[in-house]
Amino acid sequence: MKISKEQQNEIRYEEKKTLKRRGIDYLWITVAAAIYSVSVSLFLDPNSLAPGGVTGIAIILNRITGLETGTWMFAVNIPILVMGMWKFGWRFILSTLYCTLLMSGFTNFLAPLGALTRDPLLAALAGGSLMAVSLGMVFKAGATSGGTDIIIKLLRLRLPHLKTGLLFLLTDAVIVTASAFVFKDIDTALYAGLVVFINSVLLDVVLYGRDGAKMFFIISDQHQEIGRRLLEELDISATYISGQGAYSGMNKNVILCVVKKPLSPKLEEIVRQEDPKAFTIITSATEIYGEGYKSIFSQKL
Repeated sequence: MKISKEQQNEIRYEEKKTLKRRGIDYLWITVAAAIYSVSVSLFLDPNSLAPGGVTGIAIILNRITGLETGTWMFAVNIPILVMGMWKFGWRFILSTLYCTLLMSGFTNFLAPLGALTRDPLLAALAGGSLMAVSLGMVFKAGATSGGTDIIIKLLRLRLPHLKTGLLFLLTDAVIVTASAFVFKDIDTALYAGLVVFINSVLLDVVLYGRDGAKMFFIISDQHQEIGRRLLEELDISATYISGQGAYSGMNKNVILCVVKKPLSPKLEEIVRQEDPKAFTIITSATEIYGEGYKSIFSQKL
C-alpha cells in the first residue's frame, strides 16, 4: 500500500515528537539520579543508614568488603536486570539500566565529599526526602531505579496472593534488621527504618498528592495490546466497556482500570507507547474496595 506524502510527513512528525519526549524523559532521569546520589553519598551512607532496597544492601556490603557503595549498587542490580529483561523485555529495562548506571556512578563520584551532617535524625530526614523526590521524578519519566522493584514484580508472578506493599515491607525490614547486626547499633537501624517510612510517605505526595489511587478511562484502537501489557508488565487487570462514538457512530472499546499511585506513570507510558493519540481520562479514586484493595466488610470506616 502506497503511503502519501502527507502521511509520510505525519509519521516523521510523530517520530520526532516521540524522540523529543524520550529525550526529555532521560534528562529528568539524569537529574533524578544526581539527586538520589546526593541523598546516599552525603546523608545516608556516611551515617551508616541502610534504607532497604538495593541501596541498603550496597551500604551494608560496603562496610563488609570495603568496595565502594556505588559499585555495589550496580553489581547487585546486574542479575536483577538480567532477570527483568528475560521476563519483561528490553523496553522495560533500557531506561532502568540507564538510571542504575547513573546512580551508581554519581554515588561513587560524590562519596569523597563526606557527610553534610553527622546528626542521624537530620540525615534520615534529608536523605529520605531527597530519595523520595528523585524516585518520583524517575517514575514520572516512565522508568524505575531497578532493584527491589523488579524483584517484587518477579515474586508477584510466583506468589500472586501476597500483596505488593507487604512484599516491599518484608524486604526492607530484612535489610534494615541486617544493618543492625552489621553496624552493631540498634539506633542506626531504627533511623534507617525512619528513612524507609519518610521515603514511602513522601513519594506518594510527590507523585500524586494525597489521593488514594488513579482511575483510567482509555479509548484506543490498540485496546487489546494495551490491555495485554497491563496484565503482563503491571500485573493489574482491566475491564473493556463497549461504547460508540457520537460523531462517527463507530463502535469503541473503552479500557477501565484502577491502579495504585506508583504504577500510574508506568501505565501512562504504556498508553503513550502503544497509541499516542489515545483519548485518556485520569481521575482520582480515594476509596477502592475489592480484590487487591480494601475489603468493604472489614475496612470500611
